[in-house]
Amino acid sequence: MNQLISPYLHSLSNVDWQSTENFIFPSESAKQWLMEQGSLSRRLGACCQHLSVELLHNHTLEKGSLKSDETQLLSSSDCLLREVVLQGDNQPWVVGRTLIPKETLQNQHHDLSQQGEIPLGLTVFSAESVKRDALQVGWVESEHGLLLARRSRLWMNHKPMLVAELFLPTSPIYSKERV
Repeated sequence: MNQLISPYLHSLSNVDWQSTENFIFPSESAKQWLMEQGSLSRRLGACCQHLSVELLHNHTLEKGSLKSDETQLLSSSDCLLREVVLQGDNQPWVVGRTLIPKETLQNQHHDLSQQGEIPLGLTVFSAESVKRDALQVGWVESEHGLLLARRSRLWMNHKPMLVAELFLPTSPIYSKERV
């Protein structure tokens, strides 16, 4: 799976992020998926029998490796880099890339560095204080055509993390809208 996903991870780190106000959404359904304020994991789970996570990377990324826009949204500190593939019924649906500053990892009820194959959204959205802001969206060029992506800052117990998600070709976001 890693070799198939690697180009998507690369694409996800090079999206030309746009504000939701300036973005032209391809459909109302896609807009609802991209604008989701709750747990994407829960929403995806409702579309399948079994939602699973394949953990690709879970390691420290030094602050010098962060892009300037990432530093602006988080801070200039080392981060835990978590990259995963969310799968619905064994179909790859979403590639996720999360940056969690070291300060965010401290004094939490859950050890996010040990999240493993548990969807991050299920843990984050079970916390007492959670909010999403700085939502941005964009398109990614792929061998399968244009794919949708979103990025937002999640606040868990008043501490930030940056989550970017690329919706793969088999994702429910591309399902035809029901009439």
